[in-house]
Amino acid sequence: MADTIVGPVRQLGRVEFVALLAMSMSLAALGIDLMLPAFEQMRADLGLEPGATEIAGTVTAYFLGLAVGQFLYGPLADRYGRRPALYLGYGIYGIGALLAAISPTLEILLVSRVLWGLGAAGPAVVTRAVIRDSFDGDQMSRVMSMVVAVFILVPVIAPSIGAAAITIMSWRWLFVGCVGATAVMALWARRLPETLRPTDRLPLRFGRIARAAGSVVTNRQALLYTLALTALYSVFTSYIASSENIFVGVFDQARLYPIIFGGLAGTIGLSMLLNARIVRSVGTLRLAHIVLFGYLGVAAVLVMLAVLTDGRPPLWLFLIGVAAMLSAHALLIPNFTTIALAPLGHIAGTASSVVGGIQLGVGASLGLLLDRTFDGSVLPLSLGFLGYGIVALGLVLAAERGKLFGQLEGRQLLVAPAQLPPAPVPQVRSGRSDGT
Repeated sequence: MADTIVGPVRQLGRVEFVALLAMSMSLAALGIDLMLPAFEQMRADLGLEPGATEIAGTVTAYFLGLAVGQFLYGPLADRYGRRPALYLGYGIYGIGALLAAISPTLEILLVSRVLWGLGAAGPAVVTRAVIRDSFDGDQMSRVMSMVVAVFILVPVIAPSIGAAAITIMSWRWLFVGCVGATAVMALWARRLPETLRPTDRLPLRFGRIARAAGSVVTNRQALLYTLALTALYSVFTSYIASSENIFVGVFDQARLYPIIFGGLAGTIGLSMLLNARIVRSVGTLRLAHIVLFGYLGVAAVLVMLAVLTDGRPPLWLFLIGVAAMLSAHALLIPNFTTIALAPLGHIAGTASSVVGGIQLGVGASLGLLLDRTFDGSVLPLSLGFLGYGIVALGLVLAAERGKLFGQLEGRQLLVAPAQLPPAPVPQVRSGRSDGT
């Protein structure tokens, strides 16, 4: 007896369904985390000074492409289906990674990284749309958490793999490895059923797309939770981009950096697995609000610690604080995403694009501003956790009109019944895989 995803053509077991979507999303993380330990080698190869901050632009360029791509794949996925949009993303991803691998200068590398990020957006958008096609409310949050928990395995192991690989090969071969990874995923994704019913396909017209995007930004719940998600994502991207400066520059842990980065990423994965269980008993909305207050409390402690130690606290104490902050992010990001997308099942693809585009585009830009405040201490990042957290709380209070700790169930479909499509074909249910 096993839960199955029942599709119009193929059937996937629940475990394979989650693993396939998670590994598909993981391509985006692989394009960042695998190369983090190679920054020094990249600087030397590209003729940059040791410690030059320009190399961090490869992360920002990637996020830029990832953000722009969000707006491309959603409308395509709503018109042509989830699978064609997914394969388009795989193709652009592979081309971008290959061009990055052979880039002779930093400028060409940055352009290649934008293209690479543009491709990585496809699996990210399609994964959210497939989950929204198949689930509602708290169940959607549980599945989203399981997918993202598996996805987090990449940041856990990728830096260590990258660090080991660059001892025997050029950083360029890391990018070639990403080309191979997307080829493997393209083969595996042939088993993924099309979750968009033919009768639910939407025309690829500017007016229709504009109206669909308008329904996202005019829905109070969707817009404000998207902006709250963006605030949290801003400091999260800043942490990723500045992690090398902090753990190598501030704490002088160059040798242990891949292990530290991977271990902290592991706390995210563990927290997301716990989220899938906690949501069942607490509820998506209530859990998100509780965790947000805990997030602000820990952030305040981190700021005080940074101030009292002139921005250089004991490493073990800082690691505990960052692990707590990242664990809170792991609980907030999938739940805020669920809450933002909940009213928008009738335009899941376009909604996923708009939510993801705002989150990544604005978030990466605000994260870049925070990156530039780095002063050789952990104080700017600590203030970022607290400041962006306060912004998120204000947006959540506005979305809920000051009434927190409610329930998402019963209000996840906030559009008129006439606007809703028929129930989606793929469902999770108990029973034999043959449907009997």
